Amino acid sequence: MTDREIIQGLIGRDNRITEQFFFVQCRPLLTAIMRLVFSYPVEYDELVGELYEYLMEDEAAKLRQFQYRSTLYQWIKVVATRFFIRHRDKMIEDRSKETPYSREDGETVTDTAAHVADRLDVERMLALMPNPRYADAIRRLVLDGMEPERYAAEIGVTVGNLYNIKKRAMDALTRIAIKYYSYGK
Repeated sequence: MTDREIIQGLIGRDNRITEQFFFVQCRPLLTAIMRLVFSYPVEYDELVGELYEYLMEDEAAKLRQFQYRSTLYQWIKVVATRFFIRHRDKMIEDRSKETPYSREDGETVTDTAAHVADRLDVERMLALMPNPRYADAIRRLVLDGMEPERYAAEIGVTVGNLYNIKKRAMDALTRIAIKYYSYGK
């Protein structure tokens, strides 16, 4: 099946395509992302259900944003990683018994030990990346949520080139994460 057929099937709520895509084809990818993002056990079916609901909100607006400039799997890797990070951070905040504190700049911060540990794990993996440019791209675009246009201008590349850099960076990080979690920290 082509990426276009999969997208149309998902938008059309084709149960066979949805099941095949999320629970067969993407399962290894999404499982690896979940292991990378969450420091505690999570239920695959539950999280993928929430990801699916997110993608289908507002008449599948998120799925309709896919512009076929990358593979569907590369795109879902980025979308799922961002979604799971937001989900994890929301869960940590909900379970936290700590009270927020205010920084000098007036921003309220809620840091938990789990959140700090997760960030340190990601930072360790980024430090293992042989290409510092890739690590910086992930740090700025994914972890810090910087706008691609702004980051592209800052490093002097086109947005299209930045997406290529980010794709290669995410591939490299995925390989490192799989080794990192397979062989221990």
